[in-house]
Amino acid sequence: MKKTKSILIIGPFPEPTTGVSLANKVVCDILKEQSNTKVGVINTSYSRFDEAIGKFSFHKLFFNLSFYPKAYKIFFHKIIYITPGQTFFGVVKYAAFILLSALLRSEIIIHVHGNHLGNEYKTLTGIKKKIFYYLLSKTTTGIVLSESLKGNMTPFIAKDKVKVLPNFAEDYLLKTSTEKSFEKLQIIYLSNLMEEKGIFDLLEALRLLEKNNIRYEAKIAGAIDHTQKEEIEKRFSTLSNTSYVGIVKGNEKNDLLNWGNLFVLPTYYKMEGQPISILEAMATGNVILTTKHAGIPDVVKDKIHGQFFKKRNPQDLYKSLIYYTENMEEISQISQANKVYFKENFTRLQFKERLLGII
Repeated sequence: MKKTKSILIIGPFPEPTTGVSLANKVVCDILKEQSNTKVGVINTSYSRFDEAIGKFSFHKLFFNLSFYPKAYKIFFHKIIYITPGQTFFGVVKYAAFILLSALLRSEIIIHVHGNHLGNEYKTLTGIKKKIFYYLLSKTTTGIVLSESLKGNMTPFIAKDKVKVLPNFAEDYLLKTSTEKSFEKLQIIYLSNLMEEKGIFDLLEALRLLEKNNIRYEAKIAGAIDHTQKEEIEKRFSTLSNTSYVGIVKGNEKNDLLNWGNLFVLPTYYKMEGQPISILEAMATGNVILTTKHAGIPDVVKDKIHGQFFKKRNPQDLYKSLIYYTENMEEISQISQANKVYFKENFTRLQFKERLLGII
C-alpha cells in the first residue's frame, strides 16, 4: 500500500488567468487525481492586473498580509510546493511560508516560471541579497521550465537538485471540426496586452501591413494593462483589419486558435519563461513568430516552427510577416509539423508524468 503524500500548493490561481496561475491549477488537479495524495492550497493571486510586477505598494503589502494567517496549513502537509515571484518582493512575500516550512523540516519545492530570478539576485546588494539567498537556499528541490533556465536556481542549491518541467497546453485544443484556412495571413496574439509582451510592436507591424495594402486579418486576445489602456485602444482605432476579442477561454480560445494560421508574440518581458500560449498555438497548427527570449528557444526552433525576429523591432516583425505573405505554402507545411511536435512533447499527460516523477 502506497503511503499517502500531503502536498500544499502556495501560489496564484485563476482568476486572473496567467501562465503561472493556470499551471498551478493543473498541478493541483493532477495531484488530486492521485489516490495516495492529499492536496491543500493557499491562493496568493493578486486581483489587480498591471505591468508593475515586483514593485512595492501598500495595496500589495496589505493584500499579501491577508493570506499569512493561512500558513497554519503548513503544519498538515509534508511537501510545500511554492511558485514565488521573481523579484525581491516577489520572493519575500513568501518568506513566512518558507521559514515555517524549513523550521518544520518540510520538503520545499520552488517552481520558477520564468528567467528573471537569477538576474534579480545578481542585481541585489547588501542585506537584500543575503535575505534573498537565505530564503531560496531553503529549497529542497527546484523546478525550472527548460535546461537553459537552470541558472535561476543554481546560485541557491546544487545543480542536481534542479529539475526541468516543460510547460504544457490542454488537450482539448487538439480537437477541431474545421479546416484551417491558408488563403491569407490570419494573425493571432494571445497574451496580456502589455508593453513588454510587445503589443505595441505588433500593432505597429500591422499598421505597416495596412499602409502597404497587404492582405491580412488579425485577432488580439488578452487582458489589457490598465496603465496602457488608452494608448492601446487608440492604436486599435487606426487599424481596419484588426479586432480586439477580449479575454478568451475554453471553446472561445479553441475557436480563435483554430481560426488563426500565424501566432505572434513579440515578447521581451523580463519575467518571461516558456509561454503556454506558444504551446497552445502549436497544438492548433499555427506558425510561431516570436523573439529569441528567455526559455522560448528551448521549445521553438527558427525556420522549423516559424521564425524569430528582433526584440523591440516592429520593422523586423513586419519583414517576417511579409515573408509568409509571399510563402503561404510554408504556413500549411509548418502547421502540420507543429501539431505533431506538440503531441510528442507538450501534452497534459506528458506534463503529468514529468511532474509526478519529480514530486
